[in-house]
Amino acid sequence: MSNNKKNPVTPKIPPQSPTDTEKSGAHDAGTKTEAQQDPKSMAEIAAAQSETGIVNPHVDTRTAKRTGKDSVFTNMFQQRKYLLQLYQALHPEDTSATEDSLTNITIENVLVNGQYNDVGFLVNDKLVILVEEQSSNWTMNIIVRALFYIDHTLQIYLGEREADLYGSKKVYLPETELYVLYTGDRVDRPDKITLREQFYTEPKERRTAIDVTVKMLYGTVHPEKIKGEDIIGQYVSFTKEYNKQVKEHGRTAKAVSETIRICMEQNILREYLGSRKKEVVTMMMDLYDQDRILEIHIASEKKIAAEEARNEGIKEGIKEANREAEKEKTAAIMRMLKLGKLTIEEIAACQSVSAQSVREIEAGMLQEA
Repeated sequence: MSNNKKNPVTPKIPPQSPTDTEKSGAHDAGTKTEAQQDPKSMAEIAAAQSETGIVNPHVDTRTAKRTGKDSVFTNMFQQRKYLLQLYQALHPEDTSATEDSLTNITIENVLVNGQYNDVGFLVNDKLVILVEEQSSNWTMNIIVRALFYIDHTLQIYLGEREADLYGSKKVYLPETELYVLYTGDRVDRPDKITLREQFYTEPKERRTAIDVTVKMLYGTVHPEKIKGEDIIGQYVSFTKEYNKQVKEHGRTAKAVSETIRICMEQNILREYLGSRKKEVVTMMMDLYDQDRILEIHIASEKKIAAEEARNEGIKEGIKEANREAEKEKTAAIMRMLKLGKLTIEEIAACQSVSAQSVREIEAGMLQEA
């Protein structure tokens, strides 16, 4: 492939500017007290929701998504405005990047069907992949997830450029950066992790050729270079506030509304939350979210498995009981034969077996004697 690289096709991004109504709603929602947010009728509730997008925590009983933060993560960084802020947080030294130089190539559902929380984009022929991990139980398997992401992303990248992998000319590959944003609690916080060191224990001279290096992020990337938090640090603060509210209120509308209100008051993702308040609430609140469906499916499968095991146990128990009964009956027949007071036919009638069965038992006794 020649060095005349084709410019990536830039997807059309819808206007992000909030309307005056949304701006007003964002301000009002962030300053109202609980008493003011308690309308007296269903009509007022509907009107309040329509105007501000904030559900009434006292009457809305929907369940907040466990993946609500994931949804906010991908939704926010699908917008080029915030994607640029993300890149600038990672590379404050690059002042040439603009919104027009960014191409979002996030791959939906790389490994699973459902919510995903990965972001991939190209900027000046540099491929940046950011994977978010929220789990309180840290797993190094996230490196493998990143490896699969690189594979999928490069296939798309080369396919769009009609790169000839079987040709004699070397194809062009973009410089690739891999990041993991970890928002959970972890004592050990390495700056980077590698596939080779974590998954292969062979001596260095015999180690696998495959390797992936992942840079770890835990909040604001370059605090020494900026005042306050960059957009990555703000997102981490948002997740921590959400976790705090869920601990206090459970996965409820109250937890969602309080998270948004507090974050806006503290200038955490204020512009994003204010301009897309309704959308954020919708993402974080869902009666039949995918996690709940999965929970129901797993519970159902466990119930079916338990019932099958119980039925199998009953069947096995019956078989064992029958085997014990047969052993006792055989022992009784042998005792009667030894006494010699009853005929074979009388023994058969007494034990409810055929005369032939009695004869076979007798023959066995004679052989053993």
